[in-house]
Amino acid sequence: MKLTAVGNFPKIGEGPDGQKLRRAIARSDRGQISSEELAHVKDEVTREVIEEQADAGLDMVTDGMIRWDDGQTYIARQLEGFEATGLLRYFDTNTYYRQPVAKRPVGWTGPITVDDYRFAVGCTTLPVKAIITGPYTLAKLSRSEHHRDLSHLAMELADAMRQEALALEEEGAPLLQVDEPAIVRNKEDWGLFQQVMERFTRGLTVERMLYTWFGDVSGLDGFFGLDFDGFGLDFVMGPANFDLLNGFPMEKTLGLGILDARNVRMESVEQISKTVMDVSNRVSLDRIYLTPSCGLDYLPRETAIAKLRRMAEGAAALKETVS
Repeated sequence: MKLTAVGNFPKIGEGPDGQKLRRAIARSDRGQISSEELAHVKDEVTREVIEEQADAGLDMVTDGMIRWDDGQTYIARQLEGFEATGLLRYFDTNTYYRQPVAKRPVGWTGPITVDDYRFAVGCTTLPVKAIITGPYTLAKLSRSEHHRDLSHLAMELADAMRQEALALEEEGAPLLQVDEPAIVRNKEDWGLFQQVMERFTRGLTVERMLYTWFGDVSGLDGFFGLDFDGFGLDFVMGPANFDLLNGFPMEKTLGLGILDARNVRMESVEQISKTVMDVSNRVSLDRIYLTPSCGLDYLPRETAIAKLRRMAEGAAALKETVS
């Protein structure tokens, strides 16, 4: 079993040093520092959160998505055809994103996350997981003044995000995480989702995992048959996912999201090890990535670190029990 994070990491911590990115953004907004100086601070914080993940005991890290405003804006602003508008609530959380608006055909004009990935690789000896927002979720959380319907926009984005995936594949990413949380809240779009995923994955050879959160994938007939090497699921807000593991494919990996990434309450070592042991009766440990339920950006940074350490303690306790 391996340990990893799901994606975003808290950008702000306690104490003066933990506030440096917030202060730098505020100074940048006032024109007091250059874009290069702001980028340097983002590099520093990225390096810190990678070290924090490693120190917590993770086997595979992410760059914490420190440079991302949110899961939509960071991608959409670098695609052809989008403009950002006002703030909208991200699902039922207390975080917000600037809704992308498609004004014309959307398309990929060049790598978006490759430089970020390359920087992260240079910060650690651990493997680094690449992350992109999936085309369906990007389309669902956007609106269009050009496309005839959601399907038209989502299919264009499937082509665009496939190009980004290919760029990360060429860069040598060992694993690509594709974020598609919107489908668990919009199951009526399952047919469209299947078409979009088929188009998106066409020609990709990089190992890839499809991640959802904030719900379960029950009712999505054939979900585990999608062209991905594994699936990351939220077992906190989607406990029905446990029942689906009886039919989990033997050749695929599971992102086992059992630590509540939206609640400061700490899980016990015993709770973690017992849950993993129960799941291992249906999915072998060597096919499991133990993770939080979603990105940790909803928690204070110190709590996020403590959650990851507790996750590692639970994994260590399980190892002792098994041996």
